[in-house]
Amino acid sequence: MKPFSYEKASSVEGAVKAAAATSNSKFIAGGTNLLDLMKLEIERPGHLIDVNGLGLDTIDQTKEGGLRIGALVRNTALASNDTVRRNYVLLSRALLAGASGQLRNKATTAGNLLQRTRCPYFYDPNQPCNKREPGSGCSAIGGYTRQLAVVGASEACIATHPSDMAIAMRALDATIETVKPDGTKRAIPIAEFYKLPGDTPHIETVLQPGELITSVVLPPPLGGKQIYKKVRDRASYAFALISVGAVIQADGIGRVAVGGVAPKPWRLEEADAELKNGAKAASAVLLADARPTDENRFKVDLVERTLGAVITEARG
Repeated sequence: MKPFSYEKASSVEGAVKAAAATSNSKFIAGGTNLLDLMKLEIERPGHLIDVNGLGLDTIDQTKEGGLRIGALVRNTALASNDTVRRNYVLLSRALLAGASGQLRNKATTAGNLLQRTRCPYFYDPNQPCNKREPGSGCSAIGGYTRQLAVVGASEACIATHPSDMAIAMRALDATIETVKPDGTKRAIPIAEFYKLPGDTPHIETVLQPGELITSVVLPPPLGGKQIYKKVRDRASYAFALISVGAVIQADGIGRVAVGGVAPKPWRLEEADAELKNGAKAASAVLLADARPTDENRFKVDLVERTLGAVITEARG
């Protein structure tokens, strides 16, 4: 691990100012992903800003009837919150499908959204990786691709986004609230938050350097059936081969987001409109631009079958 300096921020304003004043700095909260990457020297921050004491750990109702979730709310607390379990059960189920109990006790809402890919080539410093070292090449292309993307990828990167929680947030149309280093605030719809790799796979979100996530806002409850199904190689503590998060109303109209297939939570509103026509119609739209390899071609069929199981469960 490379040497680094450390400070504990006492306010949001102080945290973003510190980030602006110190180059190559990173915010740290739970550290469940960042510390692992630092040990491998994949992440090499020169300065860590501890944001755990900023009071961003509450869950409150908004005046519109939605929910504001502080950036530092731990995954365990979010999954077990009574309002989340009652009105946003999709989010609770997605959180409980991810990681282990010990990790959920430390991992935060913002950190979960920002976790890096689990592509094995990204984690191997001996292999070229455009996400880790821009311009070095992508070892995954032509390599072992079973767990990697079938849609939304590029000639520079075929990694997938690992978060279960982000799939639920995308289906629920969450908004991410931030503070920039100059103190201005903004609200970013999650549909606009993640970037596809294109020629710059190392730029994963629209966050500016030093911009701090302060909360995630959910709109008022949607009702209907909320279901999260995750297909993986072992029953627990494994990342998704594919996952499906859906909200389906009694008339069949709904929303669906898919994980394990793309560099970001994958949802197309055109596919939402096809849910009433069944899994085959909706998945055909979701994966219309799929470019699978021989090793991960099974994901295309697996999305349709898992979505079919979700629709069947929603219909009772």
